[in-house]
Amino acid sequence: MLENIFVSTLLLSFFVQIIFFIYAAIFKTDKVTDLSYGLTFIILAVFSLIRSGYYHPYQTLIVIMISLWGVRLSGYLFIRILKTKRDKRFDGIREDFWKFAKFWFLQAMSVWIISLPSSYILSLENNSKFNVFMILGMIVWLTGLTIETIADSQKFKFKNDPKNKGSWIDTGIWKYSRHPNYFGEISCWWGIFIYSLSFQNGLSWLTIIGPVFITLLIMFVSGIPTLEKKYKERYKDNTDYQKYKNETNLLVPWFKK
Repeated sequence: MLENIFVSTLLLSFFVQIIFFIYAAIFKTDKVTDLSYGLTFIILAVFSLIRSGYYHPYQTLIVIMISLWGVRLSGYLFIRILKTKRDKRFDGIREDFWKFAKFWFLQAMSVWIISLPSSYILSLENNSKFNVFMILGMIVWLTGLTIETIADSQKFKFKNDPKNKGSWIDTGIWKYSRHPNYFGEISCWWGIFIYSLSFQNGLSWLTIIGPVFITLLIMFVSGIPTLEKKYKERYKDNTDYQKYKNETNLLVPWFKK
């Protein structure tokens, strides 16, 4: 059963991404790139629940948690791309079919890997009662979702104020972290893994790859490094930014150094 659910969700992740990729490649648009990311998580979760046919309360709650996260993220990113018209990350990529296809391939794999803990939980027959791990996982997830939502809202409002053009945000929650939205994102997926702890057994512990993957991806590959490199170049001669950078935590919101 476990092997089947992981194979099924892998194939479904690629199917959904291929559909969106075809549209994006034909119209050479970035409007559905991030939209498809969040929606695919929801699709995998709903599919896994329906496929198992168990609908236990703790499983239904996982689907609700992922759906709330996915709708919020997809909605925010979709509104943002409608305003900016294009995503600069894909300049020189969207025009190259194979380079663009490679990105969508990696996105399909990423969604599947990050979803491993939730796919595992949703495949179980065990009608377990709520326990301390589930409660702790929900608290971590909710904390992450709240921080990510506040951070995105503050930055969106800041960026859309003409007087802030060319500047960086260092107010609100961004006063305590240079990337609080990414901290929230990472926390959400660790929360879901913590939620699954009481069900882990044997090889199922390998599903920890999910939160580890999103953490490494954000911290060392496509999240923080990309922005830090951009800001380093843009504000290399700005003493105020250098002061902000030196005094403010990279990821975890905390008091200034």
